[in-house]
This record gives sequence, C-alpha cells and structure tokens, in this order.
Amino acid sequence: MTKPHLQHLPATSLFLGLVIWLAAVATALATAPPASKREPAARVASAKNSTQAPAATAQSYVGETKCLECHAEQLKGYEGSPHHRAADPRSPAAKQGCESCHGPGSRHVDDPAAFPVKNPNKLPPQEVSAICTTCHNRGEHAFWEGSPHDSRKLSCTTCHSVHDYKSETKQLNKKTQAEVCASCHRDKIAKLDRSGHMPVREGKLECTTCHNVHGTTNVRLLRKGDSIAEACTSCHAEKRGPFLWEHAPSRDGCVTCHDPHGSSNERMLVAKPPILCQRCHIATRHPSTIYDAALLGAGSNPNIHVLARTCVGCHSAIHGSNHPSGQRFVR
Repeated sequence: MTKPHLQHLPATSLFLGLVIWLAAVATALATAPPASKREPAARVASAKNSTQAPAATAQSYVGETKCLECHAEQLKGYEGSPHHRAADPRSPAAKQGCESCHGPGSRHVDDPAAFPVKNPNKLPPQEVSAICTTCHNRGEHAFWEGSPHDSRKLSCTTCHSVHDYKSETKQLNKKTQAEVCASCHRDKIAKLDRSGHMPVREGKLECTTCHNVHGTTNVRLLRKGDSIAEACTSCHAEKRGPFLWEHAPSRDGCVTCHDPHGSSNERMLVAKPPILCQRCHIATRHPSTIYDAALLGAGSNPNIHVLARTCVGCHSAIHGSNHPSGQRFVR
C-alpha cells in the first residue's frame, strides 16, 4: 500500500515548485513600472547629458578687436604683414583674425589664466606646424610633413615669426636667410667666408636657391633634379653632357671635386691640383711621384706636366669630351 504513495511524491513536489515560480514571476511583473514609462525617462536623461556636455566646452569667436584690447603689442609685427591682408581670402585676417591661429577666445576673455589660447611658443613642434600647414600646405610646403627638418623636431616658428620678424621677406626671425641657416648649419655658413668665389656671400644666391628647406623628394633637400649633379647643371648647363668620353667624377657628382658652399681654392675645388687629381690617378699613365712644391711651377725644377694650370693645362675638357680623340679629355 505504501509503494504507490511514494511513487507519486516526486511528481507532486515538481508541480508545487512550478506553481511557486509562476507566482513569483507574476508578482515581479505587477510591481515593475511599465516599459513605456521607463524608456522615455532614459531617453530624457541621455538627451539632457548630451546637451550639457557641449555647453561645458563650447567656445565662440570674439573678433580681432576684442583681442587687441589686451594684446595691442602683438599688432606691431602682425599689422601690414601678409597674414594681415584682409583682401586676401587665404589670410587669417580674412577669416577669424587672431583666432584663426590661436583658436576661439570667448572663454579666454572671461578668464585668461584658466583658459589660455594656443601659444606656438609653448606648443610641441608638430602642433605648431599643424597650425601653419592648415593654410601653407601647397607648393613649396607640400612635402613638409616627414621632411628632414620636420623629423628633427623643428617647426615653422624655428625659422619664421608672425609678430616679430626681422627680414624684409618670408617673415624670418633673423635679418638674413644665411643667419637663420647658420643657427644649425654652422659648418656650411663658415665656408662662405673662404677666399674662393661664392655668390651667396655676394648676395647673388641664397640657400633656398639650391635647397627647398620645407621638403623635397630628392637628396639634400635640393630644389631641382634628382641628384647633386642635376642640381648643379641646372645652372652650369655646359657641364651637363652627355659626352662621348665621360669623366667618372663628373658622372658621380660635382661635389667629388668641388665644394658648393665655398673653398679656399680656385674654382671652389676641394683641394689644389694636381693633388686633387692624384687622389684617384696615383699610378696610371704619368709617373706616380707626388707633385710636391719642388715639382710645381714655383720650384727650382718644375715638372712639365704641372706647369701653369697643372693637369688641366692639357686635359682641358676635364668634365667630358665629345672630340673623337678626346679619350684623355683633351679638346
């Protein structure tokens, strides 16, 4: 009699548990607020936050007149400069004036100490260049990003000044271009004072005549050509060739024999001939004896090969020859 009763106990317990679970679910649903009331409240809170966040950081432009109430001193260099030409639609004056570069100033007007504007003198170099290249991003400035000067942590204000420039053109922070370049390239600028003829020293050329300091796609920031030889022959076309008989140093590059920044030797040579020639021609054709002072024209027994202009006295077509008999670079 007891066995059938024990067999029905598990089924009865399961049924009772199911009834209790359903009752709990029904109670939870009855006490919870309707979904239609919850969602709008969440949306209202989200919308409220989204409108408040921009209000905390929103800024507006106040105009150049407002800036000059405190920063009148900065107008001295800025006024009359290319940046101040309102007729030029590319200039800051034609846009937001001072705030084109320094950013909106409404909060700065309210509390200058708590909300300073952008000051290029206190920004990292890349941020300074980012401000300038918003406008100066074409022509000569197209290759600034990643250029040798940019990669070495220089910025536009390293060489240029907007409010306190010293040069007549290009708004340089020093009087001449050579002075600006000399702050880093001292070895190159020092060569300008050597006795060899140097057009830069005479004002006929500038550093940027040969170099584009803002970046190029070739070597040494050269403005023209894809090699040093091409840059030189853009002016010295008679040395360009092609020649029937080519002199290897001319093909490899003019700086093998010449120093373009200045030299104490004639024709801006890196060494005096015949020593210059004997750097390569040590034991070929002519005797391998070094032509020292005793064998030069001023010596007591000068060598016939080094009279007058030394090697080029005979090998006058030293850059290359088109004459059928010019294998030795003679005319």
